[in-house]
Amino acid sequence: MGSNEQPYSSIAESSRIFDLLFSLVDAVSLPPEASAKKADVDFTGARDQPDFPIPFKETEVAVALKAVEASIAALLADQKNGRKKNRKIAVNQEKTTAFLFQAYLARIGGLGKLDENVRSLLKDTDLLQAQSNPYRRMSANLYETAEKGEYYHIHGSLEASTTLRMIGLAAHRPDLTTHDEIVGVIEPAVQKFTVDQLESMNARHRQAGVKVFKHEDFLRTPHGKANWEQPPWTVEQLEGSTPKCPLADKGDGRLLSGIKVLDMCRIIAGPVIARILAEYGADVLKVTSPNLSDVPFFQVDGNMGKRAADLDLKTPEGRLVFEKLLQEADIVVDGYRPGALEKLGYGAKALSETAAKRGKGIVYVNENCFGYTGEWAGRPGWQQIADCVSGIAWEQGRFMGLDEPVVPPFPISDYGTGCIGAIAALTGLYHRATQGGSWHGTASLLHYDLLLFKAGLLPAQVQEQLRKQAGDDFLALRHAHSVDQISGTVLRQMRKLYPEFVDQPQYLDHWYSDGYKANVSAVLPVVEMEGLDISFKRASRPNGSNEALWDFDKEKDHRTQSQ
Repeated sequence: MGSNEQPYSSIAESSRIFDLLFSLVDAVSLPPEASAKKADVDFTGARDQPDFPIPFKETEVAVALKAVEASIAALLADQKNGRKKNRKIAVNQEKTTAFLFQAYLARIGGLGKLDENVRSLLKDTDLLQAQSNPYRRMSANLYETAEKGEYYHIHGSLEASTTLRMIGLAAHRPDLTTHDEIVGVIEPAVQKFTVDQLESMNARHRQAGVKVFKHEDFLRTPHGKANWEQPPWTVEQLEGSTPKCPLADKGDGRLLSGIKVLDMCRIIAGPVIARILAEYGADVLKVTSPNLSDVPFFQVDGNMGKRAADLDLKTPEGRLVFEKLLQEADIVVDGYRPGALEKLGYGAKALSETAAKRGKGIVYVNENCFGYTGEWAGRPGWQQIADCVSGIAWEQGRFMGLDEPVVPPFPISDYGTGCIGAIAALTGLYHRATQGGSWHGTASLLHYDLLLFKAGLLPAQVQEQLRKQAGDDFLALRHAHSVDQISGTVLRQMRKLYPEFVDQPQYLDHWYSDGYKANVSAVLPVVEMEGLDISFKRASRPNGSNEALWDFDKEKDHRTQSQ
């Protein structure tokens, strides 16, 4: 660092990125009046430096997004109270960092995601052993192809068998248990195929795999060209016939009291959208099919503040119950494969027509992997797929001194995308309250990743410091290590460097969960705002724990001091 060069400040950079967002997003998707709320935001942090061994400004971008989220919430609070008010808003760097890897901080019965015995406390929603079996789990991983220096992320999603058989392997191999054994079987199978062959097979079998691109190469693809110019999220009007629908003041200090949200999502990014809405007081009902797999542990933090019901929308009985729920819904969050809910008759356009008939607008939020324009928009995907296609994984490898891609630790892109989706939902509610009509928000993992590139890499000296802190075990990781191995390695080092994130309860909310019949701990809401109660009203519970009703007064959950 030169003598005249200012030391890097995460807080100052978060403030800059807050301003950048207003230049990237149009005035419908991000109301300009929200920028005035920045004066009320206090960006705080004890270290004022990033913590993750990653070359991107993950925490800084998330702090800026949380500030935007808070600003829209403040606009809604003004509308609700009928007058503008300067409310003190706090967005803390450490709390935001905890938010970004909360799945690895959550606890059930004192056990975390990587603890061996935690499975006994969870409901087994891994119906096809795609997560619990180590061989099948590695059907979602990054491998080298037949072309030297070209890599492909195969992804068995929550099913595994199709992808494994596609590359000529058995669906089950109970004799393979260690990482080296499993990679020693799967990688040679992938190496028999070129990228083009894998792409063709994936398309034929409708699997969620992708070539690993360097960022500069992705931008040369038709999909990269189509999406680089797109904003990080969008909000558009679906219909304008329904009247204004102001938020009702229930006198409980909860911004979204009385707002009903249908959470039609699995895994992380989509459920986080609805989880954030629950923090602001919305009644969130997560609806899942009893016939579809979900990752059991992600429900411990992802279902905080919600009720959770099973419905099969492919049966007349399930549809009848669901359509009754829709009559009262204010927000629907759709995180399924693009077009899946449309085929069932429950897409954004169809529900806006239903809303027009009932005389009350609806807010519909889609979350997906590849964005909503370009040739790959309809492809299925997950966080690692977005990180590989956008160039994030190659930059992570370069950061580690390698000439190969490595998926970054933790599902950070998932949580960042969840925050973006919550901003879109809150913005839709704001427009419904002030203009009327129904509104459609979009968020995607790809556009969160592209936002990281638009915010710029961390300065070289900051990256060097993060590399030194990361430790030899982390720098020894390579492309074929799984996201849990990478995350576990980083978690152990962060436990040494920053024990307040991992071993201290100050960033966690502690509850007894009636659904789990156990104590659970999950990361607290990030945003704090004067005059608003931003907190959870209930503990998490496994999918399918409740009846599919808008009746939210039956839980026996209660807060505890700690685990």
